[in-house]
Amino acid sequence: MREWSDRRRLLHDASMREQLLEIRVECYAGHRGEQTPRTLILADRLIAVGEVLDAWLAPDHRYFKLKGEDGDTYIVRHDERHGLWELTMFRTERMDGSR
Repeated sequence: MREWSDRRRLLHDASMREQLLEIRVECYAGHRGEQTPRTLILADRLIAVGEVLDAWLAPDHRYFKLKGEDGDTYIVRHDERHGLWELTMFRTERMDGSR
């Protein structure tokens, strides 16, 4: 049973990876050495992190819910083993589409 569960999880992770946006992140390493996002880099756009709203651990990733200085909300995940950051969710607070 465990083998089927592991295989299903791997297939799910592979399909999710195709839908996620790989990003770059500048971090601050706290007193325990844990990396906390301070700036998100999406293409040529820098987004300063105004507030870390939440953070949680999953088996293979560390997730952060962030409020950007632009007023938008982002959920990013860090794959420490592979050194990858990915944008998993984005919600804009602006209705007019301005940056």
